[in-house]
Amino acid sequence: MGIVARVPSRRLLAVAPVADLGGAELSMLRAVNVLAARGWDVTVCAPGPGRLRDEAAAAGHETATLDLGGLGRHRGARAVRAWPHARALARDAGAVLLNSAVCGRALPALRGLPARTILSVHDIVERVPRLWRTADAVLAASQATADALAPLTAHVVYEAVELDPPAVAPPWPEPARGPLVGFLGRLEPRKAPLDLVRAAPAIRAGRPGARVALVGGGPFQGDADYLARVEREAAAAGVERYGWMDGGAGLMRHLDVLVVPSRQEPFGTVLAEAMAVGTPVVATRVGGIPEVVEDGVTGRLVAPGDPRALAGAVLEVLERREAMGASARARAARFGAEAYADRLEPVLAGGRLEAAA
Repeated sequence: MGIVARVPSRRLLAVAPVADLGGAELSMLRAVNVLAARGWDVTVCAPGPGRLRDEAAAAGHETATLDLGGLGRHRGARAVRAWPHARALARDAGAVLLNSAVCGRALPALRGLPARTILSVHDIVERVPRLWRTADAVLAASQATADALAPLTAHVVYEAVELDPPAVAPPWPEPARGPLVGFLGRLEPRKAPLDLVRAAPAIRAGRPGARVALVGGGPFQGDADYLARVEREAAAAGVERYGWMDGGAGLMRHLDVLVVPSRQEPFGTVLAEAMAVGTPVVATRVGGIPEVVEDGVTGRLVAPGDPRALAGAVLEVLERREAMGASARARAARFGAEAYADRLEPVLAGGRLEAAA
């Protein structure tokens, strides 16, 4: 992929809205690590100390503090107070990667500087602020995300996942008594873990000895009542329950099938992580998920909110696990950090970008 034009500086300012390591932040960090190896001088900005800055520093990047108000609404005043600092940080940069819709609050501060401004949107949004039109380029985590950004033209740059994550010890007893079907993620209504809980009896009826497990924490978005209901129904259905774990990508190796029953999902990083280690998936046909999962090849897709269909799909994937797992691993290569950087670098440098493969 050729770069049509280059910016004079190969200094990249990568700005995150939070100090911790969520999916979007991990994707950004993986990409800038590759870019640094290609000669970019990277500074990672976060609102304060935390895992993101720690990991960036450990990778050899400079770090800086830039607080644009965080993820909450009505934080614009805090962002405005940060504009002079944002402008100072970006003064000698060739490009500024604003790694979330929230970071778009910095766009007014960057006007008139030589740096190209790239806004990366990771969620399917309901409203496109006029301010975003001032960015030199807009990235979207999937075509579904890009479609929601109309009339803006967005470049699809799929999230970066680790293709060979380090192994982690599972929290459940080993060896497993039968195939293990799992959910990893936030226990919140949007992720719909209850649909897997309610599918569990049919899964075990169709595949005696199968185990079903939920791994994750909450409530992150939503309320404690939902989490309490998940815990209650999981216990009644004999679904194993484990708390939040670091190294979830490596944990996927221990699953026979990953289930993602989400009601809305802009990309589905956890799906790509499972596929990268050869674990086939069952997921819902929503948002950007059909761009990640090839139905019938790397897993199965079902309508959201249908535990019966979810159970049937899981049983089908268990029967075809070896072939689907191999296909999943091959397809996941397109979501690696090198592929992400290949698509991001021309945008940073002011060139044209081909359509996503």
